[in-house]
Amino acid sequence: MIGALSIQQTKELFAYLAEQFAKNKAFLTEIDSAIGDGDHGIGMALGFARAAEVLAEKDCETVNDVFHHAGMAMLGSMGGASGVIFGTMFMGGAKRTGPFGQLDLEALTALFSSSLEAIKQRGKAELGDKTMIDAYEPAVCALRQCCERAQTLLEGLQVAEEKAREGMEQTKAYQAKFGRAKSLGERAVGHQDAGATSVWLIFRSMREWVERIGG
Repeated sequence: MIGALSIQQTKELFAYLAEQFAKNKAFLTEIDSAIGDGDHGIGMALGFARAAEVLAEKDCETVNDVFHHAGMAMLGSMGGASGVIFGTMFMGGAKRTGPFGQLDLEALTALFSSSLEAIKQRGKAELGDKTMIDAYEPAVCALRQCCERAQTLLEGLQVAEEKAREGMEQTKAYQAKFGRAKSLGERAVGHQDAGATSVWLIFRSMREWVERIGG
């Protein structure tokens, strides 16, 4: 069992994320079509595919470099609000923390804690607004608690994945305060948020990748 990913393994993590979002493109599009523009799955698959392409060509010295290049690639390829938000998820903490020479639970917690604050400052969304924050904030809080208990990267991701799933499920009960879904009012209730679903998929995929390489 390993406790951390090397720089190369972290780059390969994004290739795995690209595979998973390509597989789930139709699923995300179906969710987004119910209350949104219907293009979320296409955008996320494109963004992670571009991130994997860029990282395959880049020499990275730190985990921060990996996250920064991935976030920039997503921002540049996805466009719209999702490109900004999910690009910030990866590059928002890269400049403010570290540098980290490996991706262990401490590094991931620091990077995602910082990017959570950056996303909230930029998007102004809070818990209960039916956005990706409803899944991301509980997941990041879970990472912090696991880090304080000196748990492993895999243990942290397992708990974060579950908290993200719970947050995603809870968005079904909320009315939306942002995007096209906002205009639907109570008609948006009963549908889960596509962004929150992507956050859950990210943590699920990260946990699967760490398990795959023996984390």
